[in-house]
Amino acid sequence: MKKIVNIKASKFFQTGALVAALFIGQSCNVSVLDEEVVSGIGNNYLNTTTGFNDGVNAVYSSLREWYGTERGNNFTIFGTDSYQNGADGSHKFINTYDGGFDARSAHAREVWDLLYVGINAANAVVERAPAVPNISEALRKQRVAEVKVIRAHHYFLLTQLYGGVDLRLTETVAPTKVATRASIQEMYAAIISDLESALPDLENRARSADYGRFTRASAEHLLARVYLTKATSEAKASDDFAKAATFASNVINNYGIKLVDDFADVHRQGNEKNEEVVFAVQYTNSPLTNGGGNNAHVFFLMEYDVLPGMQRDTENGRPFKRYMPTKYTLNEVFVNRDIDSRYYKTFKDVYYSNKPGTFNTSFDKSKPTVTFAQGDTTIFDPGYEMSEAERAKRPYQVMTPSMYTERIFPALRKHIDGGRADRTQFEGVRDYIAFRLAETYLILAEAQFKQGKTAEAVEAINVIRRRAGWPGKKAEMEITASDLTMEFLMAERERELLGEQMRWFDLKRWGNLVERVKKYNPQAAPNIKDFHVLRPIPQNQIDRVEGNQTAFPQNPGY
Repeated sequence: MKKIVNIKASKFFQTGALVAALFIGQSCNVSVLDEEVVSGIGNNYLNTTTGFNDGVNAVYSSLREWYGTERGNNFTIFGTDSYQNGADGSHKFINTYDGGFDARSAHAREVWDLLYVGINAANAVVERAPAVPNISEALRKQRVAEVKVIRAHHYFLLTQLYGGVDLRLTETVAPTKVATRASIQEMYAAIISDLESALPDLENRARSADYGRFTRASAEHLLARVYLTKATSEAKASDDFAKAATFASNVINNYGIKLVDDFADVHRQGNEKNEEVVFAVQYTNSPLTNGGGNNAHVFFLMEYDVLPGMQRDTENGRPFKRYMPTKYTLNEVFVNRDIDSRYYKTFKDVYYSNKPGTFNTSFDKSKPTVTFAQGDTTIFDPGYEMSEAERAKRPYQVMTPSMYTERIFPALRKHIDGGRADRTQFEGVRDYIAFRLAETYLILAEAQFKQGKTAEAVEAINVIRRRAGWPGKKAEMEITASDLTMEFLMAERERELLGEQMRWFDLKRWGNLVERVKKYNPQAAPNIKDFHVLRPIPQNQIDRVEGNQTAFPQNPGY
């Protein structure tokens, strides 16, 4: 079982990218924890058996700095074709590209610094592993393989976000002002080397018995994603799409992972450990061990809590009104709703009264007042326009698309967290599903399509489309080769993966971020420029390097 520890090493290190201690926040394996908090531990602790295990957990803990966080969501949801900003919340400039997001922005600095903390923890584990006593050679190799996967994961994120970065594969134990930017080719070579060298020593199964660890299946899923992305980068090779397809096929065929029968069950609270999950980042309901928690639950919700018959509760969530779906998402992605169930299983369409009484109507003026008992329907969002006469027949407010604003709009169901202790708790307790099999099928389909293997790509896509069909409609969900285009693939990924911290990366991979944001995101369209396909290098990184910008240049445009 994993132990929760909080290590602060006796030596601080500085790579130019960060000043931080090698620390362990909270283990990712919260389902089987032997919980203990430890602090004030010296540098030599990592050379012990217990310290080595805690060091591995430190690397896992760094995944929590990205998945389900404000910065992780803002970096991937904002400024895309599928979401724009709602009424409230900070960091709107990440959506609007209006110049507010620059080298001194907190998110740019936090993502950079915190991922490098995880990378240096991984470097320490890899380097110190050979000398750790009282551990079997097989387990030693497995743990090193796991942290190599996470190190590759972090460098993959950094490369997509910032371009070539400081590539360090050895532990930094003392302050240094020397840092350089590696090429994209060097970054992908290191990422793939870590992942492919890790495969033989990882557990050859879908999910570890010690739930929350990387296995061969989850590493192959990440490799498929890496090769698919590399194929459109300046490091591309002629066989990248073929390799992406091979690793995706391995995940689908070799580990017994399968789609859950009902799309609604993928993100149903309490079902996070379902058979479709390839890898999830673990959170917990213990305030002592949950760190900042999974915060995704607050960002996608509308302002339901001031509407007639409603008040804020844990079941409906704490509504930050941060992300509002674009018209493209609502009108062009989620089409054929009488056949495809994913619109109604993705967005919350009904609210039930938790504040009984009689109220004046607000957005739906088809009747002057509404009266609710506890549990009555208060708001219905049909997803289409309904006549005033039809709305007037309903004893509740009907929220149609023409009524959507930056405060009231379709709220994403996927991350709602009713397991929090109270209605104000920000630290969510649900695991964050980072890799799942439906995405594996989509990776496979895209890689096959790019190789001209359209029939095979159609077969892969139809697997997830059949699952998404309403009962009796599954055959109608199937597409043919003539239906499959890149435009279709781009929409299909959002039908399946909306709000799962992928879209900005998708658009960057396809080379159409600027084009599609200009077309579909009205808040961002006036400001986005070609250089926005990279994020700004944090100014604190540049300032710490000997030679500053000459030695560690800023990305163009910033």
